[in-house]
Amino acid sequence: MGKEKTILVHGAICKCQFGTTPDVLQVKTQKKHYANDNTASQQLIATDKEIGQAFQSGTFGSCKMMNNNPCKSIVTQWTGFYDKVTLSNGGKILTNESRAVCPMGGGAPCIEVVHHGQLAVPSVENMAKAKEEIHSQINPFLNPVDSVEHDLFEGVVIVAIDD
Repeated sequence: MGKEKTILVHGAICKCQFGTTPDVLQVKTQKKHYANDNTASQQLIATDKEIGQAFQSGTFGSCKMMNNNPCKSIVTQWTGFYDKVTLSNGGKILTNESRAVCPMGGGAPCIEVVHHGQLAVPSVENMAKAKEEIHSQINPFLNPVDSVEHDLFEGVVIVAIDD
C-alpha cells in the first residue's frame, strides 16, 4: 500500500539533495484556493506554477554541484503533481510526492518535500467524534463532550437602553 498523498501549501518545507539547509515554499501564483484553512488566510494550495524563485530564502545553503558555493535555487519545473484537478491559475496541485527540478541538479528532480506545510486546526466536529475515554487520557483537562455541548450564548443578557 502506497503512502498517502498530502496537498502542499504555502509554508511547506523542502530540501535539495545537493544543498545543506531546507527552505520554505512560497505560493505566489494564486490567492484563491486554500487547504484546511477555515479562515482562508494562510494555507494557499501550491501548484506546479510555482516556478523560478519559489522559496522564501532563495537558497538551500551551499550547493555540492557548485563546489559548495552558495545555492541559488531556481525551480524550472515540478514533477509528481496531482493532475486530476486544475486550479484557476491553470496549475496542478503539488503533493508531498512532488519534486522540483533545479538546473544545477543536472535536469533531474533534486528538490523534495520534507513537510507539506499544513497545520491541523481542531474543529467542533473533531471534538464531537473524539472518544471521551481516550481523549481524557491524552488531555485530562478537557472533556470533549463539554466542549461540544457548550452554549455559546449562555450567560449573555441583552439589555435595551432607552435614550
